[in-house]
Amino acid sequence: MDDRLTRGRKSGIVAASSEQGNPAIKIRDAKRADGHTIADFNSRLAAETEARVLDPNRIGPGVNAVLGDPAKGRYWVAEEGQQVIGQIMVTYEWSDWRNGMIWWIQSVYVDPEHRRSGVFSALYRHVELLAKSAPDVCGLRLYVESGNTRAQATYKSLGMADTGYRVLEAMFTNESADQGVS
Repeated sequence: MDDRLTRGRKSGIVAASSEQGNPAIKIRDAKRADGHTIADFNSRLAAETEARVLDPNRIGPGVNAVLGDPAKGRYWVAEEGQQVIGQIMVTYEWSDWRNGMIWWIQSVYVDPEHRRSGVFSALYRHVELLAKSAPDVCGLRLYVESGNTRAQATYKSLGMADTGYRVLEAMFTNESADQGVS
């Protein structure tokens, strides 16, 4: 396995306190056993931010694909006690302009009862620390809904800046996924 993908995994559970000083929040690598919770959180995220209903026959296998193949991405979860209360995922993009890897932050979700208590800040700072410690990572990026001004303010408060880029897409139906083929 590529060292860039394993660096940080060796440390196991990493304690991270939020900016509000909540030492009860622990950040750790997600495990396969977290797949159901992550898929549920992703479904809630899509409903809250985009008014979308995700197909459970796609989201579950999609989450499990990441959990089973670190080349696709990596999830971390925030726990309080033994309860998962938040998540963050990173995927990878090679930048030839920078001769380095950009980590894209995706699938950010914090349980509504735990919002505004430092959970996202703890998740972000954990990922930021891992990214800064990896010599081939040159930065972090994420995309956010243009109308989600609260999230944008949070990201900016953590040191992120608006790039001025707009994200465009062309999505395709994956026939093999529709037929249940992995």
